[in-house]
Amino acid sequence: MGIRKRRARKQASTHAVRNFFVGLLGILALMGVALAISLYSLVGEWLQDLPDYTSADAYLAAEPTVVYDSQGNEIGSFYLENRQSVDLDAISDYVKEGTVDTEDVRFYKHNGVDPQGIVRAIYSNLTGGAEGASTITQQLVRNTILSDERYDQTLKRKVREAYIAIQMEKTYTKDQILNMYLNTIYYGNGAYGIQVASITYFNKNASDLTLAEAALLVGLPQSPSYYDPFTNPDAAVARRNTVLDRMLTAGDITQEEHDAAVAEPLQLNAGDPTVDNGSTYPYWNDYIKQLLEEDFSSDTIYQGGLKVYTTIDPTCQQAAEEAVSEQLAAIGDDQLQQALVAINPSNGYILAMVGGRDYNTSQYNLATQAQRQPGSSFKAFTLTAAIQEGMSPDVLIDCNSPKQVTSTWRVQNHGNSSYGTISLARATELSSNTGYAQVAVEIGADKIVSAAQSLGIDVSLPSYPSITLGTVGVPVIQMAEAYATLAAGGLHRDPCAITKIEDRNGNVVYEHQDNPTRAVSTSVAYAVTQVLEGVCTNGTASVVSSNKTFDQPVAGKTGTTEDARDLWFVGYTPQVAVAVWTGYIQEAKIYIYGSEGTPARSSVMTFTRYLNKTLTGVARAEFEEAEAPDYKENGTWSFSQGTASDDTDATTEEPQTTTEDTSNATDQGSTNATSPTSPTSPTEPASPTSPTTPTEPTSPTEPTDGDNTGTGA
Repeated sequence: MGIRKRRARKQASTHAVRNFFVGLLGILALMGVALAISLYSLVGEWLQDLPDYTSADAYLAAEPTVVYDSQGNEIGSFYLENRQSVDLDAISDYVKEGTVDTEDVRFYKHNGVDPQGIVRAIYSNLTGGAEGASTITQQLVRNTILSDERYDQTLKRKVREAYIAIQMEKTYTKDQILNMYLNTIYYGNGAYGIQVASITYFNKNASDLTLAEAALLVGLPQSPSYYDPFTNPDAAVARRNTVLDRMLTAGDITQEEHDAAVAEPLQLNAGDPTVDNGSTYPYWNDYIKQLLEEDFSSDTIYQGGLKVYTTIDPTCQQAAEEAVSEQLAAIGDDQLQQALVAINPSNGYILAMVGGRDYNTSQYNLATQAQRQPGSSFKAFTLTAAIQEGMSPDVLIDCNSPKQVTSTWRVQNHGNSSYGTISLARATELSSNTGYAQVAVEIGADKIVSAAQSLGIDVSLPSYPSITLGTVGVPVIQMAEAYATLAAGGLHRDPCAITKIEDRNGNVVYEHQDNPTRAVSTSVAYAVTQVLEGVCTNGTASVVSSNKTFDQPVAGKTGTTEDARDLWFVGYTPQVAVAVWTGYIQEAKIYIYGSEGTPARSSVMTFTRYLNKTLTGVARAEFEEAEAPDYKENGTWSFSQGTASDDTDATTEEPQTTTEDTSNATDQGSTNATSPTSPTSPTEPASPTSPTTPTEPTSPTEPTDGDNTGTGA
């Protein structure tokens, strides 16, 4: 072949290869253009439904839980303190520098997305390390604007996150973004934001953090649970030291500062960063928060946006607060406290709650948290147990004083008064300790405990006879609950404070269902009520009858503990059961109008004031009537002196004034008592004098309540 032919063939071959590659490049270019157009269209679709990212409020992820009263009025909310964001200059420089050095060292150089960080993260992960590629701006977007998508590991979410991060950096300065990040990021243990985290772990402001403290907090967001210093201190310290290493590498701290902080031992000082946002009824809202904590995490309560609908009635609550305030003002003792709980017996709804005279002075809720001896108000449970066992209220008992009830238990009445032989009903009106001690021994303490628990008393009660004198502390709310069972004809309902809870989207996550249980029969409940009505007409609480302006039947029982340290009245009408306690936070003898305090001049009057405000003008209702229980023959009981209708009634003249008795003896079985405050062998108290006239209501006529007990009667 000639040179010319070989050259022509070579040129043809070269042209063919060139044409092939040109064609291939053309095809690839067309494919690239098509792919770019497709990606552009797809990305455009992904970015169509972006949430509003232009408002700074959008970067606060937490929503408060809002509490409502029974009428739908907002009465308070629960949230974290970081809802009141701190400025950047109120945050320690160590926190700001450590956060940037640890989370996003090129924070001040990129535009929201860091390509170098992405490459660095890929290399780190390929070589066995672990490093994230998200910038501080992207993390802020993920945890706020796109919080609903934070666990969505898709390209769509990453594109949306990167786009918003870039747009955000066009709107806000780097310092503004860092400030928002530090105010919203999660540090564990319910702490959102650096200020709340500072209080949660060190009980100090974010501006006051030391280098070691700041480094510890900076390290938490990577894994708040794993690095929790309360539960995993070693891991937390190791993470803290990693932060310190990065701060040293970045040149933000010296070697000396680094070494000193690394050598510093972990010293936590837990604080409580949660607040109640100016609640209308602070004691009530505290109680609601405690109930929520039984079923919801702190994160849900303080940032979950719950709507909590409660039973508190604004009219009843105002009346309760006024009744307590007025009576305490009439007494004139600035240190004296009162607690009140009112319950609707027909559904168990708590209508009103007063936890003390001033929430700003003491946040301790005396209505729910305090356990004070109920004294003779506990005798209602002994009466219930006795009637259940077939004991008639007409049975006669020797109520003289003193009386050696058992070989180890000597009991006396108030002032050592002897009431003679009187019926069980009259012994209840007079609150005779000697009479009730005999009843307790006769029927057995276990029966009393069982009756009390069935009616609604949840505290641990020891089974010894002197329990009848109210020697074990019981919260006010439980006393109201138990008496509400009697008012409901023997049907028990747990106190209901919350009727419904909705989540932030309006979904109902809880709704109360009425589920009463039969505690005692209707006949027993009515028989007990009839006896307790006598207390309010002819007994230690007769001031109710002489001062009430409402037209409703009233039943109830007073109670006083040793040295008049606790003054009680628990009573009820067909519409409401109310428990009122009077005393000091630190137990001490109470003096009212210059003499020893009595329920008639304190708790009974508050009860009456409350019902005058809430029931005056309400049409009269009656307690549910029932046939009398099947009583045993009165001679069945070893102490029986006959029947009240017999000629043997009342062999000793009763005193002109009605006073509640006190036991002055060592309680049988008292060594087994669980209450640390149960008194033993008190001295005999002096009989109280007649009360002076209170400002309002009008002065009681008779009788005087000397409702004083030596062993918590």
